[in-house]
Amino acid sequence: MPLSLFNVEHHQPGLLRRLRDRLLPRIQAWLVEITPRRAISLMLLLAGAGLLLYVSSEYATMYLEQRSLAQQWAEQNRAGAPAPPSGALNDGLTKVRIPKINVDAIVVEGISNRQLLLGPGHMPETPAPGEVGNSVITAHRDTFFRHIYELNKGDDIEVRRNGRVFTYKVTGKKVVKPEDLTVLRQTQDKRLTLITCYPTYYIGPAPERLVVHSKLVEDPASEAVAATSIASRPSGNQ
Repeated sequence: MPLSLFNVEHHQPGLLRRLRDRLLPRIQAWLVEITPRRAISLMLLLAGAGLLLYVSSEYATMYLEQRSLAQQWAEQNRAGAPAPPSGALNDGLTKVRIPKINVDAIVVEGISNRQLLLGPGHMPETPAPGEVGNSVITAHRDTFFRHIYELNKGDDIEVRRNGRVFTYKVTGKKVVKPEDLTVLRQTQDKRLTLITCYPTYYIGPAPERLVVHSKLVEDPASEAVAATSIASRPSGNQ
Protein backbone atom coordinates (compact mmCIF):
# COMPACT_ATOMS: atom_id res chain seq x y z
CA MET A 1 0.00 0.00 0.00
CA PRO A 2 1.93 3.09 -1.21
CA LEU A 3 1.77 6.12 1.07
CA SER A 4 2.85 9.40 -0.57
CA LEU A 5 3.63 10.85 2.85
CA PHE A 6 6.61 8.51 3.06
CA ASN A 7 7.81 8.73 -0.55
CA VAL A 8 11.16 10.23 0.36
CA GLU A 9 13.43 11.19 -2.53
CA HIS A 10 16.73 9.36 -2.89
CA HIS A 11 18.78 12.49 -2.19
CA GLN A 12 17.35 12.91 1.36
CA PRO A 13 19.61 12.08 4.32
CA GLY A 14 20.14 8.42 5.15
CA LEU A 15 18.63 8.80 8.67
CA LEU A 16 15.27 9.93 7.29
CA ARG A 17 15.36 7.12 4.72
CA ARG A 18 16.03 4.51 7.42
CA LEU A 19 13.19 5.95 9.52
CA ARG A 20 10.86 5.62 6.54
CA ASP A 21 11.95 2.04 5.93
CA ARG A 22 11.19 1.12 9.54
CA LEU A 23 7.88 2.92 10.01
CA LEU A 24 6.23 2.38 6.63
CA PRO A 25 5.92 -1.42 6.90
CA ARG A 26 4.53 -1.15 10.41
CA ILE A 27 1.90 1.41 9.43
CA GLN A 28 0.92 -0.62 6.37
CA ALA A 29 0.56 -3.76 8.48
CA TRP A 30 -1.52 -1.90 11.10
CA LEU A 31 -3.87 -0.57 8.40
CA VAL A 32 -4.31 -4.01 6.90
CA GLU A 33 -5.12 -5.51 10.29
CA ILE A 34 -7.92 -3.03 11.05
CA THR A 35 -11.18 -4.97 10.85
CA PRO A 36 -14.67 -3.44 11.11
CA ARG A 37 -14.83 -4.61 14.71
CA ARG A 38 -11.54 -2.93 15.54
CA ALA A 39 -12.63 0.22 13.74
CA ILE A 40 -15.83 0.37 15.80
CA SER A 41 -13.83 -0.22 18.98
CA LEU A 42 -11.48 2.62 18.06
CA MET A 43 -14.38 4.99 17.38
CA LEU A 44 -16.02 4.09 20.69
CA LEU A 45 -12.74 4.65 22.48
CA LEU A 46 -12.33 8.07 20.89
CA ALA A 47 -15.97 8.95 21.68
CA GLY A 48 -15.46 7.90 25.32
CA ALA A 49 -12.32 10.00 25.58
CA GLY A 50 -14.16 12.99 24.14
CA LEU A 51 -17.05 12.53 26.56
CA LEU A 52 -14.64 12.26 29.49
CA LEU A 53 -12.95 15.52 28.47
CA TYR A 54 -16.35 17.24 28.13
CA VAL A 55 -17.57 16.10 31.56
CA SER A 56 -14.24 17.04 33.13
CA SER A 57 -14.47 20.54 31.67
CA GLU A 58 -18.05 20.92 32.96
CA TYR A 59 -17.06 19.91 36.49
CA ALA A 60 -14.02 22.18 36.37
CA THR A 61 -16.26 25.11 35.38
CA MET A 62 -18.65 24.30 38.23
CA TYR A 63 -15.82 24.08 40.75
CA LEU A 64 -14.25 27.39 39.71
CA GLU A 65 -17.59 29.20 39.69
CA GLN A 66 -18.54 27.83 43.11
CA ARG A 67 -15.19 28.96 44.51
CA SER A 68 -15.72 32.46 43.10
CA LEU A 69 -19.27 32.61 44.47
CA ALA A 70 -18.09 31.38 47.87
CA GLN A 71 -15.61 34.27 48.04
CA GLN A 72 -18.38 36.74 47.17
CA TRP A 73 -20.68 35.17 49.77
CA ALA A 74 -17.97 35.39 52.45
CA GLU A 75 -17.47 39.07 51.67
CA GLN A 76 -21.20 39.76 51.94
CA ASN A 77 -21.43 37.90 55.25
CA ARG A 78 -18.28 39.18 56.91
CA ALA A 79 -18.63 40.91 60.26
CA GLY A 80 -19.42 44.58 59.85
CA ALA A 81 -20.75 44.31 56.30
CA PRO A 82 -23.75 46.64 55.75
CA ALA A 83 -27.07 44.83 55.88
CA PRO A 84 -29.28 45.07 52.74
CA PRO A 85 -32.82 46.48 52.90
CA SER A 86 -35.20 44.09 54.62
CA GLY A 87 -37.66 42.25 52.39
CA ALA A 88 -35.63 42.36 49.17
CA LEU A 89 -35.76 39.07 47.31
CA ASN A 90 -32.33 39.28 45.69
CA ASP A 91 -30.49 40.90 48.57
CA GLY A 92 -27.40 38.72 48.58
CA LEU A 93 -25.97 35.31 47.82
CA THR A 94 -27.41 32.30 49.60
CA LYS A 95 -25.50 29.29 50.89
CA VAL A 96 -27.33 26.00 51.43
CA ARG A 97 -25.81 23.41 53.74
CA ILE A 98 -27.17 19.89 54.33
CA PRO A 99 -24.91 18.15 56.87
CA LYS A 100 -26.35 14.65 56.39
CA ILE A 101 -25.35 14.44 52.72
CA ASN A 102 -22.34 16.81 52.81
CA VAL A 103 -23.88 19.52 50.64
CA ASP A 104 -22.33 22.96 51.04
CA ALA A 105 -22.97 25.15 48.00
CA ILE A 106 -23.78 28.68 46.91
CA VAL A 107 -27.20 29.03 45.31
CA VAL A 108 -27.49 30.82 41.97
CA GLU A 109 -30.53 32.77 40.84
CA GLY A 110 -32.41 30.97 38.08
CA ILE A 111 -32.89 27.40 36.88
CA SER A 112 -31.63 27.39 33.28
CA ASN A 113 -29.26 24.62 32.18
CA ARG A 114 -26.36 27.05 32.31
CA GLN A 115 -27.24 28.25 35.82
CA LEU A 116 -27.73 24.73 37.17
CA LEU A 117 -24.30 23.84 35.85
CA LEU A 118 -22.84 26.42 38.24
CA GLY A 119 -24.80 25.49 41.37
CA PRO A 120 -28.23 24.80 42.88
CA GLY A 121 -30.74 27.24 41.42
CA HIS A 122 -33.37 29.30 43.22
CA MET A 123 -36.61 29.47 41.28
CA PRO A 124 -37.11 33.24 40.78
CA GLU A 125 -40.91 33.01 40.95
CA THR A 126 -40.70 31.85 44.58
CA PRO A 127 -39.68 33.76 47.74
CA ALA A 128 -36.04 33.92 48.76
CA PRO A 129 -35.05 31.41 51.46
CA GLY A 130 -36.07 32.77 54.85
CA GLU A 131 -38.98 34.78 53.45
CA VAL A 132 -42.65 33.95 54.00
CA GLY A 133 -43.89 31.39 51.50
CA ASN A 134 -42.54 28.34 49.71
CA SER A 135 -38.96 28.91 48.51
CA VAL A 136 -37.90 26.42 45.83
CA ILE A 137 -34.34 25.35 45.05
CA THR A 138 -33.51 22.81 42.36
CA ALA A 139 -30.29 21.11 41.24
CA HIS A 140 -29.06 18.33 38.99
CA ARG A 141 -29.28 14.76 40.28
CA ASP A 142 -25.69 14.05 39.25
CA THR A 143 -24.10 17.01 41.06
CA PHE A 144 -25.28 18.85 44.17
CA PHE A 145 -28.54 16.96 44.80
CA ARG A 146 -27.20 13.49 44.05
CA HIS A 147 -28.01 12.23 47.56
CA ILE A 148 -31.10 14.18 48.64
CA TYR A 149 -33.09 10.94 48.37
CA GLU A 150 -31.29 9.99 51.61
CA LEU A 151 -32.96 12.83 53.54
CA ASN A 152 -35.66 11.84 56.01
CA LYS A 153 -38.12 13.58 58.26
CA GLY A 154 -36.34 15.65 60.91
CA ASP A 155 -33.06 16.14 58.99
CA ASP A 156 -31.62 19.66 58.97
CA ILE A 157 -31.25 21.98 55.99
CA GLU A 158 -29.33 25.13 56.81
CA VAL A 159 -29.57 28.32 54.75
CA ARG A 160 -27.20 31.25 55.32
CA ARG A 161 -27.92 34.65 53.84
CA ASN A 162 -27.01 38.22 54.79
CA GLY A 163 -25.41 37.17 58.04
CA ARG A 164 -28.48 35.22 59.14
CA VAL A 165 -28.91 31.48 59.55
CA PHE A 166 -32.22 29.82 58.72
CA THR A 167 -32.63 26.23 59.88
CA TYR A 168 -35.26 24.07 58.21
CA LYS A 169 -36.41 20.60 59.23
CA VAL A 170 -37.39 18.07 56.58
CA THR A 171 -41.09 17.28 56.87
CA GLY A 172 -41.33 14.72 54.08
CA LYS A 173 -40.50 13.78 50.51
CA LYS A 174 -42.30 12.40 47.50
CA VAL A 175 -41.90 11.54 43.83
CA VAL A 176 -44.02 13.40 41.29
CA LYS A 177 -44.35 13.83 37.55
CA PRO A 178 -42.61 16.85 35.94
CA GLU A 179 -45.96 18.46 35.14
CA ASP A 180 -47.12 18.36 38.79
CA LEU A 181 -46.90 22.01 39.85
CA THR A 182 -48.59 21.56 43.21
CA VAL A 183 -45.12 21.31 44.79
CA LEU A 184 -44.66 25.01 43.94
CA ARG A 185 -47.81 26.07 45.78
CA GLN A 186 -47.23 28.99 48.13
CA THR A 187 -47.81 28.80 51.88
CA GLN A 188 -48.51 31.21 54.73
CA ASP A 189 -45.48 30.04 56.72
CA LYS A 190 -41.80 29.77 55.77
CA ARG A 191 -40.96 26.63 53.84
CA LEU A 192 -38.17 25.36 51.63
CA THR A 193 -38.62 22.82 48.83
CA LEU A 194 -35.76 20.97 47.12
CA ILE A 195 -36.34 19.39 43.71
CA THR A 196 -34.21 17.17 41.48
CA CYS A 197 -34.75 14.68 38.68
CA TYR A 198 -35.52 11.08 39.62
CA PRO A 199 -34.55 8.22 39.61
CA THR A 200 -31.10 9.43 40.60
CA TYR A 201 -29.14 6.92 38.52
CA TYR A 202 -31.51 6.77 35.57
CA ILE A 203 -29.76 6.74 32.18
CA GLY A 204 -31.15 9.48 29.96
CA PRO A 205 -33.77 12.13 30.80
CA ALA A 206 -35.32 11.13 34.13
CA PRO A 207 -39.12 10.66 33.94
CA GLU A 208 -39.94 11.89 37.46
CA ARG A 209 -39.01 14.48 40.09
CA LEU A 210 -37.97 13.93 43.69
CA VAL A 211 -39.34 16.61 46.01
CA VAL A 212 -38.11 17.21 49.57
CA HIS A 213 -40.29 19.45 51.76
CA SER A 214 -39.00 21.31 54.82
CA LYS A 215 -40.23 23.94 57.27
CA LEU A 216 -38.38 26.74 59.03
CA VAL A 217 -37.95 26.01 62.73
CA GLU A 218 -35.60 28.83 63.68
CA ASP A 219 -36.36 32.35 62.51
CA PRO A 220 -33.47 34.71 63.41
CA ALA A 221 -35.54 37.79 62.62
CA SER A 222 -38.33 36.75 65.00
CA GLU A 223 -35.81 35.83 67.68
CA ALA A 224 -34.13 39.24 67.35
CA VAL A 225 -37.48 41.06 67.69
CA ALA A 226 -38.40 38.99 70.73
CA ALA A 227 -35.03 39.65 72.37
CA THR A 228 -35.36 43.40 71.76
CA SER A 229 -38.88 43.40 73.17
CA ILE A 230 -37.77 41.62 76.35
CA ALA A 231 -34.75 43.88 76.80
CA SER A 232 -36.85 47.03 76.46
CA ARG A 233 -39.61 45.84 78.82
CA PRO A 234 -39.53 47.71 82.19
CA SER A 235 -38.79 45.58 85.21
CA GLY A 236 -41.52 45.03 87.76
CA ASN A 237 -39.69 46.74 90.70
CA GLN A 238 -39.28 50.12 89.08
